Amino acid sequence: MARVETVVFLSLVLDLFAFTIPLPLFPRIIEWYTVRESSIPDGFLSRTLQLVSAIRGLFYHSAQNSQRWDVVLLGGLMGSVFSTLQFLVSPKIGSLSDKYGRRFVLLVTMAGNILSAMVWIKSTTFASYMLSRVIGGLSEGNVQLATAILSDVTTPAERSKALAHVGIAFAICFCIGPPIGAYFASKPVPQAVNAWGYELNLYAVPATLTLVLLIAETLFLAVALPETRGHKAGRKSEQKADIANLRPLIKQSKEKRLQLLQTLRRLHFLFLGIFSGVEFTLTFLTFDLFDWNNKQNGALIGSIGIISALLQGGYVRRSTSKIGEGAMAKRGIVSCALSLVLLGLLPRFVTTQPAVAMRLLQGAAICLAFTSATVVNSLTSYASLQCDDGVHGESGKTDEDPRLAKGKALGEFRSAGQLGRAVGPLLACATYWTFGPSITYSTSALAMIFLAGNIVLPKLRI
Repeated sequence: MARVETVVFLSLVLDLFAFTIPLPLFPRIIEWYTVRESSIPDGFLSRTLQLVSAIRGLFYHSAQNSQRWDVVLLGGLMGSVFSTLQFLVSPKIGSLSDKYGRRFVLLVTMAGNILSAMVWIKSTTFASYMLSRVIGGLSEGNVQLATAILSDVTTPAERSKALAHVGIAFAICFCIGPPIGAYFASKPVPQAVNAWGYELNLYAVPATLTLVLLIAETLFLAVALPETRGHKAGRKSEQKADIANLRPLIKQSKEKRLQLLQTLRRLHFLFLGIFSGVEFTLTFLTFDLFDWNNKQNGALIGSIGIISALLQGGYVRRSTSKIGEGAMAKRGIVSCALSLVLLGLLPRFVTTQPAVAMRLLQGAAICLAFTSATVVNSLTSYASLQCDDGVHGESGKTDEDPRLAKGKALGEFRSAGQLGRAVGPLLACATYWTFGPSITYSTSALAMIFLAGNIVLPKLRI
């Protein structure tokens, strides 16, 4: 089990490192395509920017920095396209892994990710770049399959600790991936490559680094990852102990467990819908109120990632089994509500007491780091405990329901969260431009408090 956990963690680091490299480049990529395609008024990019400008104009009428806001919003829309595709494809990827095995399906999705990076390297038009994003959105399955694999090889008592690896990998890569992407974006394509006569994307160097990481990950998985579908975690004595400890869960009807999974999917959607809106508009806030540049915003996001990784590696791994996944998720959501209250108060102090405003921003960042470390990991772990695989009845045999198979159930759980990530930033931007940051964050804080008050997930006796 420990070997598989290590393989999964290292593959996640490679995968998420590759995923985060292009994140800070979206505005620059759009600006480059805007210059290249300025002479094509009816081109795909021109029509897309006109649509974005029209949408912005419905909520935000100021002409100041309007072009920059359009570029920022288009970057958000590009992220929403990726999340929407993940919403559509995640359940299918999960079901296929139940049928054909986690390892096989994971390697197939990695081939799609490699193709996406190859298209990016050669994308000299905005349409071809969006094609690479679409291919990536349809192919990305590493995170959800990693969750299913870790659920396969761990006992319920070990589940939360193992799944913390996913969050730690996220936090680490969101700290190092964007700065490295920005660094390599300043490096020109080697002349030896240009001498071949191929026209490449302006950011072919970071794109090539992404491709190398994905190829390395694929080879590593092909060599080191065993098939885990149907694996029985733990020694026989541990399995018997888990059967006894999970007796209350086993006796629940399938319908009740399906209802619980539906509740968890709804919580995942609502939480990420609000939280992703906060993440996306945070850079709007620092640009508006503090006139921060990309380096300062990167430092803020990086500090959140570092604190989140430390919390997951220490507090979350040790405490979740003691207090339960539901209680841990509730603490994270309350922490998010507190951060939103602080962000809502911040605009009042920017001009009169800038030092106080900065302290409020720092406090909000710490609260957001705690939220990042706790909520999704806890909800995912709780969802995995409702699945059939590994839950045995009196006879020692499983009575599996396809709707409760790990791959399918966890794929649907991730799908709900990705839908939240798709719509959350768009709704948050519309509210921000229409009503301003104070009302946006205060309303979001109330929504988080309501969400925390409706989490009733009893601690399983494990």
